[in-house]
Amino acid sequence: MQPLRILFISIEGNTRNFVEHLTAYAQTQHDADATQPTIDATEISEASDFTPETTPYFCFVPTYLDGGNGIDNGVKELMTNVMGEYIDFGDNATHLIGIVGSGNRNFNEQYCLTAKRYAKRFNAPFIANYELRGVPADEKRVYQAMVTRIQEVTAHA
Repeated sequence: MQPLRILFISIEGNTRNFVEHLTAYAQTQHDADATQPTIDATEISEASDFTPETTPYFCFVPTYLDGGNGIDNGVKELMTNVMGEYIDFGDNATHLIGIVGSGNRNFNEQYCLTAKRYAKRFNAPFIANYELRGVPADEKRVYQAMVTRIQEVTAHA
């Protein structure tokens, strides 16, 4: 199986940390059973060149808002806009097969709001979430959600 492709954005390092741990977890799964996929992760930032995506990928995005509550009085995304622009570039959105969100559960309805908005905007399923830097149980759960989703996609290809 090809590596699971992840595009992510990390503002304070939480998403980067989680993706690094998730990548290590995937490698241990692959080492134990070579049929299990590894992970190929790419961080998107303001300095990134926009390139055409040609294979299925997952998007990992945290939630940062500045103004509005995202529910009944609007929302203003903050700092993660370049990820949305990257997905919107060319045909990149057509290869997006799943979104994983993160945030702080203290923000209630705003928890993972950016990921939920991306799911709607780009017509891709919101497949998993984790809080802040996540915990080892999240790594297992998110990895399994990704494996399940790629199997669904390849079965219908």
